[in-house]
Formats: sequence, structure tokens, C-alpha cells
Amino acid sequence: MSAAFIYDHVRTPRGKGREDGALHHVTPVHLAAQTLSALQERNKFDASLIGDVGLGIVTPVDEQGCDLTRFALLEAGYGDSATGYQINRFCTSGLDTVKFAAAMVTAGQTDAAIGGGVEMMSRVTMGSDGGAAYSDPVLRERFPYIPNGVAGDLMATLYGFSREDVDQYAANSQARAALAREQGRFAHSLFKVKDAEGNSVLEEDEAIRSGTSVEKLATLQPAFEQIGADGYDALLQKIYPQIEGISYIHTGGNSSAIVDGACVVLVGNQQFGETANLKPRAKIRAAVSIASEPNLSLGGVLPVTDKALAQAGMEITDIDLFEVNEAFAVVPLVYAKHFDLSLDRINVNGGSIALGHPLGATGAILLGTLIDELERQQLTTGLVTLCAAAGQSTAIIIERV
Repeated sequence: MSAAFIYDHVRTPRGKGREDGALHHVTPVHLAAQTLSALQERNKFDASLIGDVGLGIVTPVDEQGCDLTRFALLEAGYGDSATGYQINRFCTSGLDTVKFAAAMVTAGQTDAAIGGGVEMMSRVTMGSDGGAAYSDPVLRERFPYIPNGVAGDLMATLYGFSREDVDQYAANSQARAALAREQGRFAHSLFKVKDAEGNSVLEEDEAIRSGTSVEKLATLQPAFEQIGADGYDALLQKIYPQIEGISYIHTGGNSSAIVDGACVVLVGNQQFGETANLKPRAKIRAAVSIASEPNLSLGGVLPVTDKALAQAGMEITDIDLFEVNEAFAVVPLVYAKHFDLSLDRINVNGGSIALGHPLGATGAILLGTLIDELERQQLTTGLVTLCAAAGQSTAIIIERV
């Protein structure tokens, strides 16, 4: 089987996911097309060498439906023969498409493929795709869908993290992201997004709140307490009788920010690199997904890490840096506690609390951030993982080339 290498990645700056956000007037298909164009322009590869292209889109309706990827490829100038698909596995979607690209390469189905994602949260409302988890009473009775915010506060209760803990983590994420932006650590991967008239509308990540403090965060009200009181508290106390109640500590300030954004990652074998005259930046050592207990829906990052390490024949101590999606502050805190890791090795340039979480794209963005930081620090190995609704998770381990 062929080894799968990552040759490059590019991403948009992340724009605030509301009507006054810088990217709001760019449609999802045009944002994805610009990202695909930026990747090809930077690497000068022949698009006919790409076997398939996948984009994660977590709300695949309206402007984000109808196999957006195929039309983005046409708009990006990849030619009539470029095939594309889109997937929704909640927050892991962008990383899953990179995993699928690597699987095609290692299986010999193609010499190269592209994974990534796009999500315009200011234009297509999260959750507007509906689904049986919301609307089928029989299914909901048997397999209740626990909102991620409630699940995050349940996780904090079970693992003993306080409001002060998550606020301190969030303030640190903001400070790290602000420093990374100031020092240009993201600059190599970004391109300028343009509007329909060709004017530059965004060059740097927009959602970072410089100067965020624990004191400011402490003034925010819990975001999910009322949702829990509407019935989830009683349900979860039956499942977890060891807790007296859920401590609601996550707010808009220590949860991931709603943003617009896109990212793509170029994956190929050695033959592709030789043909396209490109040098790989990283090798994929492991790529796995798992499903775990759905009521504690954010906990999958723990077993998926164990599975990825086993696939790669590695120990947790073999990993230099980690990207653990900051869906809520408790997730990386639990991860660090469970694996006995210093937070200095996790999300060193901040994460989704500060930079934002464009659902379908985040996994690919985190992978790219990890590659860039390994190169900056001259380190070797990294692991990226995200939790997803209903207890799913994906992880990829990379080794810098």
C-alpha cells in the first residue's frame, strides 16, 4: 500500500458568523472555489491528477446543498472532469474528508485527492437541516439527542472542572491566538478572500477578542442552563445517578465562536509528488474514527486517540503537539487531564474559542495549523482530533517530513 503524504493546505481567514462579518456577502460556493483556486495557484499542479475532492459541510442545505463541491471545482477552474462530494459527520467532517483522501491514496485508487470543508454560518443557520434526531419522537425516546452544550457541562460536572477553570482556559486561548496572529504564525496558510467585484474583504482572522480576561468572562451567563431544565437534566441524572445535578458553566465566552471559513488539504502518494514536482510536508501515520457513548457526546476524543496511537504503533509520549478542538473549553481540559499532558502542548496558537469553529471546515483547519506549528518549532509528530455530536470522533496522526 502507498504511503499518504500531505503536500500543502490553505485556508481562508475566519470571519465573524453574522451579518456584519467580513465574509457574510461571499456565498459558500464562491468561498470554497476561492480556497480551491488558492491551493492550485500556490502549487501549480495539474487538476487532472486529482482523483477526488471532498468537502465537509455540516449544514448541507440551501446554498450549502446540492453537492456544492462539484460546482466549487468548476468555478475554481479545475475542469470538467474534476469530481467532488460533500459529507456531514458533524464537527469531524473536514478531518474526515482528509482521512478519506488518504484512504484512497493508500488503497491505490488515486495518486492524489483533496479534503477540506466550508461552512458559512452567517448565511446558513446551524441546525436548519433538521433531521430525525429532532423530529422523530420514537427515535428520540430510544436514543435522545443531547445538545452539545448540555453535554459539555455534563462532562465538566463528571470530571470536576469549575467555571473558573473553563474561563481561565478560554482567556488563554484568546491570548495565544492574538499572539499567533500578531507574530504572523497563520500567514503562510492564509489567502485574501475577495468579493464578487474582486475587492479584498478579509486578510486575517476576524473573531479573536484581544484583551479577553477571566474577569470579563466571569460576567457572562451560562448558555445552556435553560435547555437543560427543559428536560435534559432529568434524563441525564437517570443515566448518571452519581451526580446530584449538572453544573452549568459554559458561556458564549468559553465555547467555540460562530464563524465563516473554508480550508482544503492536498494529499498524495510519492508518485504524485514526483509528477507534480512537489515536496511533501507531512506523512499521515494514522487516521481513524470511532463512536462512543452518545449522551456524553464530546468524550470521543479520548478513545479515538487511543485507537490512533495503536494504529500508528505509538505512545502518547511520542506526540510532540496536539490540536484538540475547542468546541467547549472543557474538552481540551479533560483531554489533558486524562492523558496527563501539559496544556503547553495542546492548541498552542489558540483554538476555536478564539478563532472560531466553521463546523465543516474546522478539522482540516486544525490539521493545517498543526503542520505549520510543527515546522515552526522544528518538531516531528502531531495529533489532531475533534469530538462530534452523538458521540463520534476522528483523529489523525502526522509525522513531519
